[in-house]
Amino acid sequence: MKRIWATRLVSAFLPVFLSSSTAGALEHRYCGRAEAWLAPSDSSAHRKYAPDREFDILHIALDVTPDFRQRTVRGETTVRFKPVARPLAELTLDGVDLAVESVTGSEKVGAFQATERNVIVTFAQPVAVDKETTVTIKYSATPRKGLYFRTPEMGYKPEDMHLWTQGEPIEARHWYPSFDAPNEKFTSEVTCRVPEGMVVLSNGQLMSEEKQAGSDLVAVRWSQDKPHVNYLICLVAGRLKKIEDKYKDIPLAFYTPASQIAYASNSFKGTKAMMEFFEKEIGVPYPWAKYYQVCVDDFGWGGMENTSLTTLHDRTLHPAEFEPLRSSTGLVAHELAHQWFGDLLTCKDWAHVWLNEGFASYYDILYEGQSEGREAMLYSLYQSAKTITGHPDQTNAVVRRDFNHPEQQFGYQVYPKGAWVLHMLRSQLGEELYRKCIKTYVERHQYDTVVTEDLNAVIEEVSGRSFDQFFDQYVYHASQPDLNATHSWDEKTKLAKITVEQKQKLSEDVLLFNVPLTVRFKTKGTNTDRRFTVKEKAEDFYFSLSEGPEIVRIDPDLTVLARITFNLPNNMLYAQLADKSDLVGRLLAAEQLGTKKDRGAVAKLKETLNSDSFYGVRIAASRALRAIDSEEAYEALLASTSQEDPRARRQVLADIAGSYRERSCKLALDIVEKEKHPDIRAGALTALGAYHKPEVEETLVRQLRSESYKNVVAEGAINGIRAQGDGRYVKPLADVLREADGKFTTSGYVRGLETLAYIARHEENKDTVREFLVNHVDHPKERIQVAAINALGTLDDAKAIPVLEKFTTALRESPERTAAEKALTLLRDNRPPPVELGSLRGEVLTLQRENRELRKELDDLKKRFEALAKTNAPAAKPSSKSKVKRP
Repeated sequence: MKRIWATRLVSAFLPVFLSSSTAGALEHRYCGRAEAWLAPSDSSAHRKYAPDREFDILHIALDVTPDFRQRTVRGETTVRFKPVARPLAELTLDGVDLAVESVTGSEKVGAFQATERNVIVTFAQPVAVDKETTVTIKYSATPRKGLYFRTPEMGYKPEDMHLWTQGEPIEARHWYPSFDAPNEKFTSEVTCRVPEGMVVLSNGQLMSEEKQAGSDLVAVRWSQDKPHVNYLICLVAGRLKKIEDKYKDIPLAFYTPASQIAYASNSFKGTKAMMEFFEKEIGVPYPWAKYYQVCVDDFGWGGMENTSLTTLHDRTLHPAEFEPLRSSTGLVAHELAHQWFGDLLTCKDWAHVWLNEGFASYYDILYEGQSEGREAMLYSLYQSAKTITGHPDQTNAVVRRDFNHPEQQFGYQVYPKGAWVLHMLRSQLGEELYRKCIKTYVERHQYDTVVTEDLNAVIEEVSGRSFDQFFDQYVYHASQPDLNATHSWDEKTKLAKITVEQKQKLSEDVLLFNVPLTVRFKTKGTNTDRRFTVKEKAEDFYFSLSEGPEIVRIDPDLTVLARITFNLPNNMLYAQLADKSDLVGRLLAAEQLGTKKDRGAVAKLKETLNSDSFYGVRIAASRALRAIDSEEAYEALLASTSQEDPRARRQVLADIAGSYRERSCKLALDIVEKEKHPDIRAGALTALGAYHKPEVEETLVRQLRSESYKNVVAEGAINGIRAQGDGRYVKPLADVLREADGKFTTSGYVRGLETLAYIARHEENKDTVREFLVNHVDHPKERIQVAAINALGTLDDAKAIPVLEKFTTALRESPERTAAEKALTLLRDNRPPPVELGSLRGEVLTLQRENRELRKELDDLKKRFEALAKTNAPAAKPSSKSKVKRP
């Protein structure tokens, strides 16, 4: 409520200083976004659309000089554009907290100003429609987002020092002024000036590398000569090494921070085969000049499909011994598919982002089918369907506009569900017709932006079929069918009866579905498929057969996204579990047998766990035995630990560990000492946390100092220690963290800090732990800093309050302030009575702080508007306090 009040106050405040027309314009400029963010859900302002394009950007040229020590950047951005439909008096670009030094242009610039969110250039005379114009903005910035440094001062290896950028969805505006929305495409170039010996990577082709006279800097220039959107502009610079290859005439390279290059080949090895497959499957050649991939330290996402230059998280790097539990194949394929879907074609606005992410998700599954076989593809589709249908009370559609921030769109609706939308289309159209539709869609809209109806229109044109209802129910409305099906057989009439009821809760968001289904009846020698359409709340379907079926499968080829409950008797489940031709059927049978408590089910599951040819079915059998949780099921798991595939072996060991027994503890101890796979050893250490035994304590403390890739085994020990929750581990854990010296990943070290505070929370003397955590609250790695602040709240030591209070004056909504306020709430809530006085004190302090901030904001607004009023007056002189500048 207070932010709404503040916006209203500004609205009332403006006319005091300016004319009503000028005040109205400025109110729109400064408050419009706040109104959209704070609008009620039934307001039109709550719905998000692509912004207006009053000008068409033709080209952007960036020239930046980063300062690695200060973690700042100086830059010069040149924008070439032309007004679209009417003369342009002002050029407004997105730019967050940029210190603009000067603005020049091919048309005379009358004035410019830099607000907290925009750079606004006012021309002396409006620029005529279609007149090409350039504007050059010189600025500096200390980016909190968009451009990220990884330097020795931040705890990274000196030999790996680098920086990287991230644009999607709207972070580019933090390091250069731009039109930061996906409904505008243009060519671009990036020049970066770095110390000699550093590598600079960006979009497109390398044009030049020139030593700057009189300095130790080298200017490296890259040019992207085909149009793309702003969030795909990328810069990575630093001490990097590479491995190289080529696909046809397309250069391929894989870069990592210098010290990590030995692991590059495990992630890079499939790239060429993927590119060949995608060209064939999509029917359109790879569209860019090169394809480079670069791993960077502590990337905030899994990967990012910047045009011709994908950035990847360093977690994807791994030694060969970690496979197949770790693999880069899915990630690398996903980001490569984006070079077509997301880069060549880009969603017009974030409501349609599934056209980027759904396509990339589906095509990495298609590649899995190509490289690992159809069963692997079906298994991925099966797992993703379980993820989607496992979300209760779904009310958000794939395409929606009622989000507060674009990041809210990047959820399961656009990734796995988007992929499933495409899989259903492919299943209904057939593979060849589907490929023809997609090829037409890509060729027609390449280098342009798209919305969902563009895809629908092409499919209808090429196939001659209407998919309006399909898109309406699966894309523009929420959820998917929740079907309860039953089967019966009438021996006299030789009729099989299938009853289907739609159980999803209907609303304005969720429809009654119309979906085609197939039922497959299997007898000893034949398979009979019958197709029918489910469209009513409840329906009966009858099928004439020559004999009673041994197996009945609904949607046997996994072509419909739906939650299907279809309970079958044991004899049918046993037959289905043994059907080597039906992967999905075996998975479903194993899961359903996990609800049985009889010995027959245990015996069949044990047999499957030790004999099935596909690791995923073995995993399902292991989970089913754990769900049965009988003595016989536990014995079956113990007898099945010799799994050749580490994926199945890890699951069996985890299911054994899930049962609290003496033999489970002994097995976990044996695994720690004998297992070769580091991830499985780490899992065993985590499982040991449930057992308070001297041998467990000795093992956990010893493994804290074990040597493994990125300390993954020691992280498992930390997880076990947290589960123990015992203060006896405080000293050994603190010693290891103190001596870590970069051995842990950032995530691992964060987990260590959190665990240290948790196990020390009941200690009488917390001084040593508190001081250790306080030493991290100004850590240059933001995640470690925030973790230390959170840990002080967990530690529950009132002596930390003065330290935490210092962070409550940080930028509103900054991570450190949010963490400090949460920690203070924990500490004050845990203080002894009087509770009312403590709560009141906290509220008063919060109100005082917010009032100071509001007063400062209002004073700043008053100064701006006074300066603008004087500037607009005929004889007024510009105020020295105004942010409005004239070149």
